[in-house]
Amino acid sequence: MSLLSVLSRAALGVPFVYLGYQAVKEPGPRVAMASNFGIPEEYADTAVRANGAAMVLGGLAVATGIFPRLGAAAVAGAMVPTTLAGHAFWKDSDPKAKAGNLTQFLKNLGLVGGLLAVVATSAKDSSED
Repeated sequence: MSLLSVLSRAALGVPFVYLGYQAVKEPGPRVAMASNFGIPEEYADTAVRANGAAMVLGGLAVATGIFPRLGAAAVAGAMVPTTLAGHAFWKDSDPKAKAGNLTQFLKNLGLVGGLLAVVATSAKDSSED
């Protein structure tokens, strides 16, 4: 495996480990966002923490190269509700808020693209690095 592969997996996985841990440790305003997204209020805290845990485990898998395709798929799946609930730019009436949420939405879309590239990498491809 090449140094570039190791560094790229670490760069992609580590932010999810950190941000997911923060969501597990202190869900904070994410709970209200989850509730507004449609998660029943009594389950919103648990949903946010579970989503964060999926990001931690998936990020670790990507960063360490231990089941990276499975980890990347898990994080990509966790990013869908996170992005839709947290960066719904189409609901914003304030132009500054809309621009900020659009930027974050597109950033998350790019991260999901990187995660899907890891998922799409075959075992044969990764052994040839």
